[in-house]
Formats: sequence, C-alpha cells, structure tokens
Amino acid sequence: MAKPRRVTLSTNPKKEELTELRLGDVVYLDGTIYTAREGVYKRALEEKANFPVDLPHRSAANFHCSPAASMNSDGSFNLGSVTATASFRFSKWIGQWLSQSGAKLIIGKGGMSAEDYKKHFVPNGAIYLTTVGYGTGALLGRGVEKVSGVYWHSELGLAQAMWVIDVKQMGPFMVESDLLGNSLFERENRKIAEGIGKLYEGTKPATLKRYGETDNRSDELI
Repeated sequence: MAKPRRVTLSTNPKKEELTELRLGDVVYLDGTIYTAREGVYKRALEEKANFPVDLPHRSAANFHCSPAASMNSDGSFNLGSVTATASFRFSKWIGQWLSQSGAKLIIGKGGMSAEDYKKHFVPNGAIYLTTVGYGTGALLGRGVEKVSGVYWHSELGLAQAMWVIDVKQMGPFMVESDLLGNSLFERENRKIAEGIGKLYEGTKPATLKRYGETDNRSDELI
C-alpha cells in the first residue's frame, strides 16, 4: 500500500493547488489561520456583526478549534494546545460562512457530511481537512508561531472568540473532501460495509435486543 502523499499548503491556497489535492493526502499549513465556531458564526451571520479581520485576504483557513489559552494582564496571550472540535455541529452555518468569508479550507475533527460537501463546499471551491486521530492538540500547537490577534473575546469568551494565529508547518491534517465533494470517510466506510456481512456468516440473529436497536449490521459503521 502506497504511503500518503505529504503536501505543504498555504492558508490562502490557489485553486490549482486545491485541484491537485487527493483524498487522504497529508497536509501541513503555512500562513495564518483563524478559529471560528458557533459563537463567531452566530455573531457574524445571525447578528450581522462585521468581520473583525479582513477575510479572506488575511486568511482563507477556518479552524474549528478552542485553543487551550490564557490572557495575561498586559493583554497578551499564552497558547499551548490547539485541539479541533467536531465540525458536523456547525453544518447549518457552513454554507453561508463559506459564501461570506471566502474560506477555502475548513479544518476540524471528523469531517462533515457528504451532503454538506456537495451542497456547500463545492459551489464555494472549498475543501475539508481533518485532524489525524485524537489527542493531537499539543502536536498541532508546535506549528503555532504566534497569536496575531484575538477578537470578540469579551463578547464570546476565550473559547468561542476568533483567534488569528500565524503557523508554520502546522499539521498533520488529512484531506477529507476534495473540490468535487468526494469524502474520504464515506469512501472507506463504503468499502468496509461491503464486507461486514461476512463477519456474521454462520451466526444467528440476536434473540433479544434493547428498545430502539436495529438488526441492520451495517449500522455499526459511523
């Protein structure tokens, strides 16, 4: 089996750079990223607040993340781990966010649905990068060069604020969706589903089951 291809990508990528990416490529980021999750989405999209930074000129990379950070008395910040949070929770905002912010990279944990990729990412020329496994916050934190700014922290708190962070070789991330809206997770789950029935060959169905459970063995897949 071939090793995944390693790619260094700008946080303001050109279309041709995104076009060349393939599902499963391992990506490291250079440039500036910003964090935006439900607090930022609600404030910018529902409350119609102006973006606190020039997007996408400053950055086209939106990280679904709550940095492990603290604020010093002089207004500076200490930042250590940068752990991604699950992106599917932000599905209802993502189409509008991509359209208004010009984001081309959405980074987070676990991916979004293939429907989201087709409906929202493809029309906006964006892709999804997923973290590789769990507990990688400290590893990703090594790629942080400095915190350039923290916005809306008084309104939203440090966890929900928009952090603007300069990064160098931040990663690894994995290409979960491409410009055509294909999903790495969906593709691999489909392969597994095709063979899962073989695991149960010769076994009898469960005699009892708890309320709400299913006999469809493919439902074991996430």
